[in-house]
Amino acid sequence: MSTATLINPAILPSPSPSPRFSIPRTAPNAKFFKAPSLHCVRKNCGINGLSKTPSPMDNGGPEDEESSPEELSDDEIEPKNNEIWRLFKEAQKNILYLDRQRVKAVEELNKTYREKQLLIDKIKQLEKKYRRKDNLALCWDLLLRIDSMVLGGLVSTEEASNLRRMVIDSKVSLVDVFSGLQRQRDAELLAELRHFAGGSKRKGFHIIHICTEMEPLVSVGSLAPYITGLSRALQRKGHLVEVILPKYASLDLDEVQGLREVEAESYSYFNGQLHGNKIWTGVVYGIGVTFIQPLYFSSFFNRDRIYDYPDDFERFSYFSRASLDYIAKSGKQPDVLHLHNWETAIIGPIFWDIFAKQGLGNTRILLTCQGFDSQCLDEPDKLALCGLDPVKLNRPDRLQDTNKTHLVNILKGGIVYSNKVIVMSSLHSEGRIIHSMSHGLEPTLALHKEKLLVAPYGFDNSTWDPSTDKFLPVNFSAENMRGKDACKVALHQKAGISSHASSILVGCIISEVSDFDLEKLQAAVQNATRGGAQFVFLGNGAVPTVNRALSYLQESLEDSNVKFFTRYDEALSRLVFAGSDIILCHSFHDPLLQVPLKALRYGAAPVLEAYVDNKFRYSADHDHGITRFSQFMRSTFGIMSLSQVLDEIRNNPSTWKTKISSAMKEDFSWDSECYETHVSAYAAIKSL
Repeated sequence: MSTATLINPAILPSPSPSPRFSIPRTAPNAKFFKAPSLHCVRKNCGINGLSKTPSPMDNGGPEDEESSPEELSDDEIEPKNNEIWRLFKEAQKNILYLDRQRVKAVEELNKTYREKQLLIDKIKQLEKKYRRKDNLALCWDLLLRIDSMVLGGLVSTEEASNLRRMVIDSKVSLVDVFSGLQRQRDAELLAELRHFAGGSKRKGFHIIHICTEMEPLVSVGSLAPYITGLSRALQRKGHLVEVILPKYASLDLDEVQGLREVEAESYSYFNGQLHGNKIWTGVVYGIGVTFIQPLYFSSFFNRDRIYDYPDDFERFSYFSRASLDYIAKSGKQPDVLHLHNWETAIIGPIFWDIFAKQGLGNTRILLTCQGFDSQCLDEPDKLALCGLDPVKLNRPDRLQDTNKTHLVNILKGGIVYSNKVIVMSSLHSEGRIIHSMSHGLEPTLALHKEKLLVAPYGFDNSTWDPSTDKFLPVNFSAENMRGKDACKVALHQKAGISSHASSILVGCIISEVSDFDLEKLQAAVQNATRGGAQFVFLGNGAVPTVNRALSYLQESLEDSNVKFFTRYDEALSRLVFAGSDIILCHSFHDPLLQVPLKALRYGAAPVLEAYVDNKFRYSADHDHGITRFSQFMRSTFGIMSLSQVLDEIRNNPSTWKTKISSAMKEDFSWDSECYETHVSAYAAIKSL
């Protein structure tokens, strides 16, 4: 390489002299001599001796004469030549050093540019996301302000209903007209709304969820992500959805936009008296949320836990009755009141016995059950607390429990008094739910079988998307899977596991809800590693039981092909999904973590860690009420053990890749079958 190709003064920085490659300095009065032209001589001057050839530029000046080699002896020429050669080599080293620095600087510049582009893309996504959030938040601010106007007596319920329809039908234009609504008093805002009124016929359903959990505000089990996921899917398709929650002291209010207390008195009936409540409103993920805070019974929701107190019936029946009182007094006329589990199932009989006659005759009731293992059995006389007649309702065809006839069954009452009942289960058939999973409610479910629908859980496929996931080193999709190989390499590096072309990587995520059989899992891992498989375990170090489980496995599986991460990390979690060929699952029924759904989305095969032949087939048997997810799993990964999947990947790699690519294209999000089942139920009950 010539020096001309190594040095470009236009782009090279001015580095400080390297102590290793420093160029000797000269004294201030030192004389410089002109380097003679050199060539190799093999005759007369010895082997590889140096000889001087006169330069065309030599003019025979005084200095030339003074330093002429003809006047120097061979002993004097040799040190000078050696010094020149040393200077040349040091200059060449400095040039190479500077060139390496230039290359590194260019690489850093390119890296900074890539990071800048990623940041710009992220900002654009967030701007798009929050622009939509702001539009929905403004819409809900207006709707909730209208509610407070009704409670304050500023408008009639009829006019409020018309104003709500106008707001719902005019979301886009309202953004410009009412952007400063928070600075306006109710009277000023009402004047503008009346001026703007004259909207068209409303499309879609108006649904009010009355529930006890909602992600991310309060989350205990599968109800919280279901409420948020379904509500967002419904609003994306043009329906209006709002949520009513108790105002727990433990609420996480960071995600609530525009939280405000309604400045109007609100009372509800309980135990023969009217009791005051504070009403709070806000917007969460574009969904209008109302919080009810009891004043007299302030201890009801000011506790450490959400459930499992001796007075749970009193707590949640108070909230249920207060929710209906608030809806009626604010003039709302929803198409559907959507109830959830036994905690709000009491609304069914309260609504039909009391509130259907208070201007809500066109509203219908839908009950969703996450399961039937919790039903709430209590003394019949307690029904009077929320205004119900115990004698009228304590009958076999109404609320009386089938087995313990001296008690009333609140969940049973919700089933009897609802127009439709949706059971959330991604795997089980309607028949299996009724006959094997009803926990004593089989006679009631059989009698009301025409009401029953089975819906699968979903997940947020916009957040969990390998083609746009910013946590991944390289994105990929079902159409272009090359990025998955890069993610696998990155996961190998992160885990410190040696990688080779034929390696099969198995991911396993253990959380507080997982209940792995550690001995069976240990045996399965040992058997798979003997066949060349590698494992990455990700846990949650904040949960002691999970930490102990991982410690046990780590001690029993001392293998360089098995890596454990005890502390959960979001970026690592996504890399495990993206870089793994297989995701080991405790169950395909995973409504909280949604591990099987995420695995399919990221091109990893979900496989049961404790596979038993025909077990999955039986759980999704002969009945017509089987979800598409259940049908898909029983025809693909659900009927294969870990060893069978490993053999299939090794023996039929091209067929396996096609199978994985097809699985990635399946839509199991909230917007798919879960949404369709619920809208079908809403439409059916509205036609009654």
